[in-house]
Amino acid sequence: MSTVADRLRLESLERLRKMTPAERLAEALALGDRAIDSHAAAHRLDRDEARRRLERSSQAGRRSSRVMLDIIE
Repeated sequence: MSTVADRLRLESLERLRKMTPAERLAEALALGDRAIDSHAAAHRLDRDEARRRLERSSQAGRRSSRVMLDIIE
């Protein structure tokens, strides 16, 4: 027996299989943009500050990198 979640997962995978690599990349970038916008709205931040905070949180616990420090500061 299939659950609704299983069916949606399969539909999503099938949709992604039909996309070109460029379309998949555009989809991923759009998802990232929506995540930044959602974070900004939820925390009453401007878009740039929301992006910086998300970058910082994704770097937490990783080895320090001068390049990433320049990007997120």
